[in-house]
Amino acid sequence: MSSKFHHFSNSVVDISLPQKFTYPFYYTPHLLCTLATEKVQEYLHAQFSWKDELNQGKMFGVLIVQNTIGEIGFLAAFSGILAGNNAHSYFVPPVYDLQQQEGFFQAEEREISAINTDIKALENEQEYLSCQQELQTKQAIAKQTLEKAKEQLKADKAIRTQQRNSYLSTCDQAALIKESQHQKAEFKRLKQNWENQMATIEAKLEIFQCKINALKTERKQRSALLQQKLFEHFCFLNAKGESKNLCEIFEQTAKQIPPAGSGECAAPKLLQYAYQNKLTPMAMAEFWWGESPQTEIRHHGYYYPSCREKCESILNYMLQGLEVEENPLEHSTNNTHKLEILFEDEYLVAINKPSGMLSVPGKSNQISVYQLVRMTYPAATGPMIVHRLDMATSGILLITKTKEVHKQLQIQFKNHTIKKRYIAILDGVLSSDSGRISLPLCPNPNDRPRQMVSYECGKNAITEYEVIEQISAGTHKRTRIAFNLLTGRTHQLRVHSAHPKGLNTPILGDELYGQKSDRLYLHAEMLEFQHPISKQIIQIEKRGEF
Repeated sequence: MSSKFHHFSNSVVDISLPQKFTYPFYYTPHLLCTLATEKVQEYLHAQFSWKDELNQGKMFGVLIVQNTIGEIGFLAAFSGILAGNNAHSYFVPPVYDLQQQEGFFQAEEREISAINTDIKALENEQEYLSCQQELQTKQAIAKQTLEKAKEQLKADKAIRTQQRNSYLSTCDQAALIKESQHQKAEFKRLKQNWENQMATIEAKLEIFQCKINALKTERKQRSALLQQKLFEHFCFLNAKGESKNLCEIFEQTAKQIPPAGSGECAAPKLLQYAYQNKLTPMAMAEFWWGESPQTEIRHHGYYYPSCREKCESILNYMLQGLEVEENPLEHSTNNTHKLEILFEDEYLVAINKPSGMLSVPGKSNQISVYQLVRMTYPAATGPMIVHRLDMATSGILLITKTKEVHKQLQIQFKNHTIKKRYIAILDGVLSSDSGRISLPLCPNPNDRPRQMVSYECGKNAITEYEVIEQISAGTHKRTRIAFNLLTGRTHQLRVHSAHPKGLNTPILGDELYGQKSDRLYLHAEMLEFQHPISKQIIQIEKRGEF
């Protein structure tokens, strides 16, 4: 039996086995996965030598498997490297071990490191540094000298202009012309002299720069070849017994080239080991351990779906041959196709969007608010949808019946003159009763549709909050809170709630930034705006169902 196959401490024969394998990008952990996770977390708690590294944060995964004699157990894995290597008795091995000393990767890495050392040595050679300093000094002196000479030329020219305005003999005029020509020639010689001095130094620098550039080119070429060779060594199995390497898996994608680190996440490791050892995959789950990263949102002990950038193509291949759950997001549980109208006149409509319904059509065939209002108001012109709510968010949504009204309301949203209040339940308690959050947001390019905090690329996002009440739900402490949006970024409230620099307390039911529940407990409760036609202030309220 495989040494990585872990038995459960207590019998699990009374627990129903999954009918289909987990859809890895959106799931609720099966009870067996929860029990396996608890065992892995017990193991991590006992690894005192890893404490500091684990506190920095790492993703772990469990895979429920059945062996050839019908026993149910689990495998465990981590993403990346743990404690400086890939080999740990408790966890499955990597698909390809980059750390093996006799392997090509380590040998070539040493060669590339030697090139880096040579580049650094050249860049720090005293003659090279002296030439750089001498060139900077001469450039500064030359600039100052030539500017002074230009000023003198200008002053002398002004004097000659004055002299020409008075009566001059033919001989005197010729003398002024000769003086002008002489000064221009002197300036040209002065400029050429400085250029010659700097060219001599630049020639010396060019010798060094050519050597450095040649080494950098060699480094780039060797790195690219190493990466290509590495991709070819990452070979993945699927449930049909077929095998493909990373290059073959990603050649059909838009970028065609695998992202760095592909194949080193927990999920591919788990499936690979199961296939290699004739273990049948039943269900899987991944959880975060330790502190959250600075940009992405990860909470200690929470379950998370597999990342899409690195894992989607790999897992789509590796799961071929298994019966996999359908993507729940493509099959909404909300079958209500009748929208509750909160306000209506000949120009616009305000509806109460239910949780689980898209604002606008998505990639699936799921019904959206746009489709419903387009059918309800076939004579309406323009885009109709003025703003959006996340599929999981419920509450007030404005719809326009004319293109002109739509444009005017869009301007109000852009100028932040529309007031919006949301009600939410947070999965925990806060240390403050009110405040303001300002964290810039942008899409996470490696894990869409998630957003991330980025002070370099993010757009300003500001939220004001006020605690309404603390709620006790059994052993859980939760918080009912009101949010006022001063900006309107994608997932703004969800990220500002969950991020460590925000409230550090996710919204209940937020499967992207917290933990899944029966719904996302976020509701757009109030909207106030100026009517584009009557100019009256319209305030619409709709209390949430929680």
